[in-house]
Amino acid sequence: GEGHVEGEKVENPDTGLYYDEYLRQVIDVLETDKHFREKLQTADIEEIKSGKLSRELDLVSHHVRTRLDELKRQEVARLRMLIKAKMDSVQDTGIDHQALLKQFEHLNHQNPDTFEPKDLDMLIKAVSAGYK
Repeated sequence: GEGHVEGEKVENPDTGLYYDEYLRQVIDVLETDKHFREKLQTADIEEIKSGKLSRELDLVSHHVRTRLDELKRQEVARLRMLIKAKMDSVQDTGIDHQALLKQFEHLNHQNPDTFEPKDLDMLIKAVSAGYK
């Protein structure tokens, strides 16, 4: 088999996760940072799952962090829209908005504005749990 060419985009199959698009976008943005991409390529699965890789987020460029913050805000807005649609469909039955948000374990809903190492760690753990 032939190896892939440097810089070539490899199409990944859909993970089936309800946050698949968000996951892909986060990975794409992180891979634009040379340091993080190198860490990702040399990390083993246990380093990734343990959260060790998430701590590397503090070392990425400001531009990457800004883009990740933007992606997180978009994902939070998407989740809020889903919750609103669900609430509208069952009418107001006193559903706790925060309790619904807690169902979404792939991001820190208590901090909806910035993408932090905890967000990357939660995303990795959610993906790992989704494949068990």
